[in-house]
Amino acid sequence: MADTTRRTGLYDLHVELGAKMVPFAGWDMPVQFPMGVMNEHLHTREKAGLFDVSHMGQVIIRPLDGDIQTAALALETLIPANVLDLPEGRQRYGLFTNERGGILDDLMFANRGDHFLLVVNAACVDQDIAHLQTLAGVSVEPVTDRGLIALQGPKAHVVLARLIAGTADMRFMDSLGFDWQSHDLWISRSGYTGEDGFEISVPDTALDRFARALLDQPEVAPIGLGARDSLRLEAGMPLYGHDMDPDVSPAQAALGWSIPKARRTDGARAGGFAGADTVLTELAAGATTTRRGLRPEGRAPIREGVTLFGGQTGDTPLGTVRSGGFGPSVGGPVAMAIIDASLPEGTTIWAELRGKRIPVTITALPFVTPSYKR
Repeated sequence: MADTTRRTGLYDLHVELGAKMVPFAGWDMPVQFPMGVMNEHLHTREKAGLFDVSHMGQVIIRPLDGDIQTAALALETLIPANVLDLPEGRQRYGLFTNERGGILDDLMFANRGDHFLLVVNAACVDQDIAHLQTLAGVSVEPVTDRGLIALQGPKAHVVLARLIAGTADMRFMDSLGFDWQSHDLWISRSGYTGEDGFEISVPDTALDRFARALLDQPEVAPIGLGARDSLRLEAGMPLYGHDMDPDVSPAQAALGWSIPKARRTDGARAGGFAGADTVLTELAAGATTTRRGLRPEGRAPIREGVTLFGGQTGDTPLGTVRSGGFGPSVGGPVAMAIIDASLPEGTTIWAELRGKRIPVTITALPFVTPSYKR
């Protein structure tokens, strides 16, 4: 069978840098570089890491009548967020929901003046575009001539400012356009690591050159998917297809904060999105199960699929681990699971690992304190 995986515009650079490439969401992606996952993780927390996220989908939503409010109100029929009041040059996090109140995908959306720019998960691109094409009054334009990279870490702002003046003045969740060597870059101050940093949409014609310019800076190292996962896990950030899916509601995923007062019951634009009755009723009453942080005893990670119990013996399962691994910055294993919302933090539950049960403590999320620029 022919290989159908796609390659980003940085594939050759990854190979040149010695990356271990793996198939991921239909793409050949670097899982780690010679530095190794542990060191890549710690380097990002201490300095600046460069991530290729070109596999993710970029989509422009443009109002046919030229009025950005038309596009905002259309998007609000799919996303339970306050799109209408998002100022130009700003970005927000949102969800696509289904008729059962489950999550179809999570995404970022930015107001770019005369259109919205959406960034969606790689595995969901085709379904999300089809979903968006049900909207009236807008054009849906997949971006096919740009790559996407993320520069993350406490030195990210210093590094980027050397190449592009004005970026250090951006606030968390700003989304602005900048020029680099006559190329139009779309830059947001955001990311998926819990660190300060930027996500940068770059024309394909400049992608390799711009990535190399960043890597030429002494603070920057290339980072693969392995460290990206451990960084987001320590930061308590959910991953679509693991911590949320079409059968998990926003409240169960602990993402109710993304649904503001204006879209809730008695809000200015309450409901109006798929599954609204279910989602809003559960948010008002409180979910009986929700995403919780877990700290296993010892050094052995508990990974996705591990069964959790209330006691050391017997018992009906409480649930299964949704995301889990070793947290290099925490110095031990960390995990997340959707379990009983009423169990207090500090409660000990049990994970069945290789036929034995080990104690696990329910812990507040995130496991590390985020360092976003406010």
